[in-house]
Amino acid sequence: MQWLHGLLLVVFIVSLFGTVLFSFRYRRQQSRKARGIDAAKMNMCMGVMLVAISFIQLLLFTGSSVRVIVGAVMLLLGLFNLFAGIRNHGLYTRIKE
Repeated sequence: MQWLHGLLLVVFIVSLFGTVLFSFRYRRQQSRKARGIDAAKMNMCMGVMLVAISFIQLLLFTGSSVRVIVGAVMLLLGLFNLFAGIRNHGLYTRIKE
């Protein structure tokens, strides 16, 4: 169980770093295509981060109803961000400038 905690912590930290990195890159880009791709990558990283947080909430602590509800909401929000990021990345990579 300790290795799972470590793995989820590493996934959380890496995805947090990716979210911050792509957020800064998004704000500095000039072209529409590059901004869209960076925003999509930021959404994907944020989705992975929220899924990792929800797994931490659901798997590593004792289950109270509030903790389960918060974990389920974070899981759904993370999956939506991940899906939206993958979809937008596909759309923006097909744009020709």
